[in-house]
Amino acid sequence: MTRAAELGRAASRAASPNPGVGCVIATSSGDIYEGATLPPGGDHAEAAALRAARAAGADLAGATVWVTLEPCSHHGRTGPCADALIEEGVARVVVGLVDPDAKVAGEGLRRLRAAGVEVAVGVAADEVAADLAAYFVHRRTGRPFVTLKLAMTIDGRAISDDPATQWITGPEARADGHRLRAVHDAILVGAGTVRADNPRLTTRDAEGPDPIRVVLGAVAADAAVHPCLERSGELIDVLHELAQSGVMSVLVEGGPRVASEFHAAHLVDRYVLYVANAGQTDASAAMSKMWKAEVVDVAQIGNDVRVTLVPPAES
Repeated sequence: MTRAAELGRAASRAASPNPGVGCVIATSSGDIYEGATLPPGGDHAEAAALRAARAAGADLAGATVWVTLEPCSHHGRTGPCADALIEEGVARVVVGLVDPDAKVAGEGLRRLRAAGVEVAVGVAADEVAADLAAYFVHRRTGRPFVTLKLAMTIDGRAISDDPATQWITGPEARADGHRLRAVHDAILVGAGTVRADNPRLTTRDAEGPDPIRVVLGAVAADAAVHPCLERSGELIDVLHELAQSGVMSVLVEGGPRVASEFHAAHLVDRYVLYVANAGQTDASAAMSKMWKAEVVDVAQIGNDVRVTLVPPAES
């Protein structure tokens, strides 16, 4: 199941809005075949693994299948995976989690058991739940999974719409932020941030596709963020519209007003905080006047994080 989860994670971005599912098949003779969800319209993970096994001429009678999410039981762009496994004569199916989609919701497991296939559910459930968190939120709430990214200095000053605060973190943290963008379907900012910083909101410092760019409000026609979706209205309505268009996950990058509104509306599923090793000597100091500390230790203490820094040496 650990290997199946790895396959699912690797496929998740391309598979969206389908869940990134991984599948491993072990034949009774010990041969292993793998598959993961393909982009929309392509095979589900089980079908991909079955196709690999068939291409090798494998005998799947009596095989064991590990799959991170319950095999589907309905006809969509592809046929029911539960039926395909039954037809191949597999003996056992090990499942990470039951599919929350109303079209499945245990029906795939019921079909397998009715056909005499042994079924085990809940293996590596915590790992799989973390990997498929966006899919589960989307199916259960009708909105995308929302990650709120926040950056601040060690003296508690949050990044603002002032262009001077655009780069309070270092290049490594900015590259990590771009990797965060690459695993989300969409990125959302306020029009104030676009006017102040003119960001591109791309993944230029990381591998992976650019997310769909969403701006709350209207921006100039020549803004670097284009092409983008300009939206207004209640946040939950914007999120529902994005979900209906196939967006499973949204990264909210600001500015501070937008971040506060998402937090106050209880629409954040995960917070990612970047604490810059910098602080101002007075409230009106420009970024160029900031002093840089040295991070010497980072540790999790219970449900809190301890960051130990030392101030710069006196010049």
